[in-house]
Amino acid sequence: MMEAVLKRELGCSRVKELGHSGGGCISEGQSYNTDSGTVFTKINHKSQARLMFDGEKASLDAIIATNTIRVPKPIKVVDLERGGAVLIMEHVDMKSLNRYSAQLGEQLAELHLHNKRLKERQDRGEQTVGKGSGQSEVPVIEKFGFHVQTCCGYIPQVNEWQTDWVSFYSQQRLQHQLSLVEQSYGDREVRELWASLQLKIPHLFAGIEVTPALLHGDLWSGNVAECSDGPIIFDPASYYGHSEFELAIAGMFGAFGKTFYNTYHEKIPKAPGFEKRHQLYMLFHYLNHWNHFGTGYRGSSLRIMKELSK
Repeated sequence: MMEAVLKRELGCSRVKELGHSGGGCISEGQSYNTDSGTVFTKINHKSQARLMFDGEKASLDAIIATNTIRVPKPIKVVDLERGGAVLIMEHVDMKSLNRYSAQLGEQLAELHLHNKRLKERQDRGEQTVGKGSGQSEVPVIEKFGFHVQTCCGYIPQVNEWQTDWVSFYSQQRLQHQLSLVEQSYGDREVRELWASLQLKIPHLFAGIEVTPALLHGDLWSGNVAECSDGPIIFDPASYYGHSEFELAIAGMFGAFGKTFYNTYHEKIPKAPGFEKRHQLYMLFHYLNHWNHFGTGYRGSSLRIMKELSK
């Protein structure tokens, strides 16, 4: 079936399944050799697969446009006749992150600084010429959000543009996840903790200026690898947010070594209050995991809410 889809959508006459397959807990993946190159397909049969893959493609396109860190090039999203969708992208030979940990830190920081630097250049009235192909086409973003919906896992994120980061994060990230917890579990302890935590959140940002940074949005070890010439990141759930948010899920699941953090923080030093905000950003991922995988993540969510509500 997929051979026929690829022939039709890519206009190729020869399609052969390769031994490479992969996939996480949400979509299944398979590589194919075609006469127009090797491609990787991600297939999902859920009704919201199109929304999910459109968001992923837009995220990959946005990261590519910054010319800072490698991601697989998306080709197109196609609806499947029997429901669901497929995202077709370039096939990349990759293996576990090992040699390029420092470069990952450096290039991720470059991604996070890209919008800030564009704004500084714009403020100085400079043209963005000579900084890599296509870079002049990237607009300066002054708000938090994204131009399309993206999904962290299979849960759609609310990416409506907002000027204030604390409001954006409180309402469109934490409140949204907590509403889903409420619908599924009606957890009174969580409701009470959120009532007090909400009041504390603005204090965690005292004296901090947050500039919108393009984020990968779901950067844990399963979404990072390396090619022969450097690191590559994939499966993004992008939006413009606080660069510190990016480090939260990596902190939960480990696997990013010291060299990664050293090179990252050389470019983006930790601001005062970083550790508490790091907890606040981990809370989103614990709630998201609770909504995806069940109450095994309730304890971690409550622990952070209690700690930050003190």
